[in-house]
Amino acid sequence: MNTSEHSEPIARQVDFSEDALVVQLIDGRVLYVPLAWFPRLLHATPEQRENYELLGEGVGIHWPELDEDISVKGLLLGMPSVEMNRKLA
Repeated sequence: MNTSEHSEPIARQVDFSEDALVVQLIDGRVLYVPLAWFPRLLHATPEQRENYELLGEGVGIHWPELDEDISVKGLLLGMPSVEMNRKLA
């Protein structure tokens, strides 16, 4: 697949470190985003975190058990979850 065909960043794989969401993109970039930005993921069990689905061939990530949806573009733009924004307000 040619990455130039996509106008949006595309996730290939999702992992977690102790305190970060780690998203590997198909173009080779790796995003490290603080788990604190996503309270549902922060407080989830490792099993719940690993139960994710790539949406739209990788433009988004969905955790069905947690009712959490994250766009890859939003991660690149530094956008934390709505819940995190409420805590900061």
